[in-house]
Amino acid sequence: MWSQTVSRTTDTDVIMRIVDTHAHLDHCEQIEESLKRAADAGVGAVLAAGVDLDSNKRNLAIQKNIPTPRVYLAMGLHPGNIKSDEIDACLDFVQANIKELVAIGEIGLDFWYRWVRKSDEKKEEQREVFRRQLIIAKENDLPVIIHSRGAWKYCLEMVKEVGVKKGVFHWYSGPLDILEKILAEGFYVSCTPSLAYSKEAQEAMKQVPLARALIETDSPVYFRNKEEESGFRAEPKDVLKTLDLFAELKNMDRKEALCVLNQNAQHLFGIKVGDFST
Repeated sequence: MWSQTVSRTTDTDVIMRIVDTHAHLDHCEQIEESLKRAADAGVGAVLAAGVDLDSNKRNLAIQKNIPTPRVYLAMGLHPGNIKSDEIDACLDFVQANIKELVAIGEIGLDFWYRWVRKSDEKKEEQREVFRRQLIIAKENDLPVIIHSRGAWKYCLEMVKEVGVKKGVFHWYSGPLDILEKILAEGFYVSCTPSLAYSKEAQEAMKQVPLARALIETDSPVYFRNKEEESGFRAEPKDVLKTLDLFAELKNMDRKEALCVLNQNAQHLFGIKVGDFST
């Protein structure tokens, strides 16, 4: 499936710039070259998601120093990056830069980590950090970018408890009954190039209405299709792969899909699609 996608994304028929709604730019090697390749491929905007204090700082610097494609910012403390002695400093930095943000994230819960599975203390620490960030989002009327691996039900419960109404469940691959409840609450759901091989991601996105879908790369994740023994390390330009895979899964024209997906990014994050239409 990778080979099919590569050939299709080299087309020049993209009529509108595309948005990568989730990338970890601070982790990308040779970031200037990577973003140039993205711009050349038709990417007009990238939402850079932070995961800890250093990550948030680096993404802020990238936004200020690289004008094209336009970089939008989300800041947060990822459940896999929690260090007890840095929590306050990270959240203080988020608060200090709140006017620069279009979202709070990447935040959430992850109960699949080995050091968390059998530790009620670690799970509670994740919950407390997540709760504090949900409160920041609610107080500032910002959407949230939610990491929910192995804790999909608990993430939804906490979001509802705090009263956050806007957000995206990033790269969802959890139970379909929980997905139904997520959609019923009005949240978006995003997908990555894992649509090429992940049965869980495919089944989830089949259930997600077009009006609630977002596409992303989660750069620089390595995506490996074990069945085809192939793979690649994603960067923002590869959101075009996600677009093609999504359009194929939904059995629809890629231009029509792109138009609605861009509208979704604009509606949730305020990314001004009209600023970079061709």
